[in-house]
Amino acid sequence: MNNVIIIGAGPAGLTAAVTCAEKGLDVVVIDEYMIAGGRLLGQLYEQPDGTWWNGIKESARLYDLAVDLGVKFHLNTPVSNIKKEDDSWLVYTQTKTFRAAKLLLATGAAESPVPIPGWTLPGVMSVGAAQVMTNVHRVKPGNRGIIIGVNVLSAAIAMELNLAGVEVAALTLPKNNQITKENAHPMKVMDSLLHVSHMAPSQFVKLGSKFMKNDFMKKMGVTFYPKSGVKMWDIPIQLRKAVIEIYGDKEVEGVTVATINTQGEVVSGTEKKIAADFVCIAGGLYPLAELAAVAGCPFYLIEELGGYVPLHNERMETSLEGLYVSGNITGIEGAKVSAAQGKTAGLTIANNIGITGLETEIQDSIQSIEETRDSAYIQFHQDVKKGKLILKEQWSNHVSYNKASV
Repeated sequence: MNNVIIIGAGPAGLTAAVTCAEKGLDVVVIDEYMIAGGRLLGQLYEQPDGTWWNGIKESARLYDLAVDLGVKFHLNTPVSNIKKEDDSWLVYTQTKTFRAAKLLLATGAAESPVPIPGWTLPGVMSVGAAQVMTNVHRVKPGNRGIIIGVNVLSAAIAMELNLAGVEVAALTLPKNNQITKENAHPMKVMDSLLHVSHMAPSQFVKLGSKFMKNDFMKKMGVTFYPKSGVKMWDIPIQLRKAVIEIYGDKEVEGVTVATINTQGEVVSGTEKKIAADFVCIAGGLYPLAELAAVAGCPFYLIEELGGYVPLHNERMETSLEGLYVSGNITGIEGAKVSAAQGKTAGLTIANNIGITGLETEIQDSIQSIEETRDSAYIQFHQDVKKGKLILKEQWSNHVSYNKASV
């Protein structure tokens, strides 16, 4: 039996594996993908200090370090079930059943789909798929594309596509309906854009964002927002246009867009076609937490964290004995925050197994998560710290309830 099983070989899982192995624990990492790294693999951007964050190189560095420390990897291995048996956790795959005293879920996030007429045509993909094609496999998704959905993720990937020489004709909104909701509301979208304005090469855009700090100015900004959009990285960001259809015979040929009012409602008679050979749909990310649900872990819906997240504390412990979480399963954030959480989870696991003298390291690592969050280049949700406070309160309520029940 192993000391620790980690499901997920992204930044959280890899960092946790290295941390546990450095403390002398026997670690197994399981991931369904063929290469370790998770969503880290697709990341490539210039940091504020002028250096480049290359996810492929960072993934390889962490993987090689883990292997050197004796971590055993089982890649291309989907997990079908997990369950607690006596004092250990069982993890089921098609080829083998693994057993360990401690189990860490670092399963990351998945993209939310947004159905749009024509979305089954060849050439339509999620924005994350375009990122992987471009940054991991070095294959262009097409020559000229449209990104439907204006959010932090799509803005970052649009920049990466631009760097790869792919023309992005526009970032535009989806048509307003019961599914798209806030993603199709210009003012709500503008709120999210304010958190990536620092990434824009245009000083005009950076300066303009500073004046959008109250609802009145945001309303004015949306009302007088140029119908043709404001350009970032020479890409039009269109908050007053929505895609109402993706068209093509046997493959994508373009999209039909229409002007929308400040409430996201289509203005009749304003339809226009834009030619493109691929379309990306960006519906945002949500925590991939099915395995935590299978284990019986309680959840809370916290919109500020991206959806339902398993109940856990700042030490990355869940309410189930021996089960831990880290990374985007705990809320949608960047790779560096996920890695910081992975370190905390690894130290907590080692401490709970019986490695002594780790409390100061654990507290320092918890503080490091906060510092990394505060200095993050990209924040996927503007109120993530509020979300973490809500989660902390729920954990306190859970602990108080259990004490009262004893």
